[in-house]
Amino acid sequence: MTPTLETTAPATATSVDPSADELIASARSLRERLRELQAEHAELGTYSQEIHEAFVEHRLYDLLRPKRYGGLEVSLETFFRVAIEISRGDPGVGWSWELGASHAYQFASHFPERAQEEAFGSAEPFIAASRAFPLRADVQRVDGGYTLSGRWNFNSGCTYSTHFMPVAPVTHEDGSTELHMFILPRKDFTILDDWGAGKTIGLHASSSNSIEIEGAFVPEHNVVPFNFKDLEWGEDATPGYRLHRNPLYLGRTSAFFIAGLTQTQIGAALACKDEYEKLMERGSSFPPRIPRSESPEYQLWYGQVVSLAESSETLMLGALREFEQLNTAWTVGGAEFTTAEDVRLRGQIVQAAKLAQQAIEIAFSTAGSSASGLAGTKLGKYSADAAMYRTHIGAQHDVLLGSLGRVLLGQPLTM
Repeated sequence: MTPTLETTAPATATSVDPSADELIASARSLRERLRELQAEHAELGTYSQEIHEAFVEHRLYDLLRPKRYGGLEVSLETFFRVAIEISRGDPGVGWSWELGASHAYQFASHFPERAQEEAFGSAEPFIAASRAFPLRADVQRVDGGYTLSGRWNFNSGCTYSTHFMPVAPVTHEDGSTELHMFILPRKDFTILDDWGAGKTIGLHASSSNSIEIEGAFVPEHNVVPFNFKDLEWGEDATPGYRLHRNPLYLGRTSAFFIAGLTQTQIGAALACKDEYEKLMERGSSFPPRIPRSESPEYQLWYGQVVSLAESSETLMLGALREFEQLNTAWTVGGAEFTTAEDVRLRGQIVQAAKLAQQAIEIAFSTAGSSASGLAGTKLGKYSADAAMYRTHIGAQHDVLLGSLGRVLLGQPLTM
């Protein structure tokens, strides 16, 4: 349904707020330092205090925080351009930063005003890891809210998290269960030391540690049903739209979530492009021994890497622009931005991920053993990061595209 409330524009930026171009340039300025620190960050399992402080200084944690609470409230295109720049320096850091900074979007969209006043009320950055599937969870209803215990693994972006947004099942009086999302401050959860130092094949710096909670009290206003993917909007839309009057906070999540994973692969593909370009003046790996820049084979491979990497970025950013256009159109009397439209755009982002993966594979497999097969090479690292990405449920492209087909045919969303 079209909202009956009149849309008002979000607050205008102040003179001290950086522009979109300045934010993207700030992220780009960190690229070489991130590359220098790749080995250190892999051992740490996260990014360093130095990089965290740079993110704070450049306000990169504030991108999706509402202006009402001191944030920048930028477009999704700007947010993901920044993410790609960080991932171009190190895909693991890009994974960690995005999954810590991006949950301001879900929180500001779907949690009530009181929760937002409390969590966004501090002057410190809002950084929140989140996890949908607990290894174990126990939720008990008590006066004024719930007690929550459990353990969640793969909580990417948790190192510097000020909050944690886990999902756990709530049992209703009739015995039925329903998944809910909780938000807890840093004092109420424990980050376990089980990530980094070669514990995985790639994405070592993603800070995907396990988190434990033991008997934390969570007030009622800090718990909401976890139905963001297939939520049917009412006349007043989401709590975030009502509060912030910005279509951004209508909070559709299917395309958004997959974009968060895909940006790491686009960044890695662009990083492969950078490395491959440096190799073009080397001799070819097979007769005749001529500069690769003069070899038809290497010219072809280089052209493929460049076009695939750049096409993946163009495709994803275009899908995000359409996402925002559909959001805005609905608020001014256009058609509802439906779950089916969200999943359709997710399908485009899936294709962007597949293009990025092709670029990474061609660069890795054709660069030569000394450039990609030896330990410590950049291309070897990016290929390992891409392999780790492929183990994620969000990288099971056929499953996602099959879900798209079902939704377009009028059947329920399953993934």
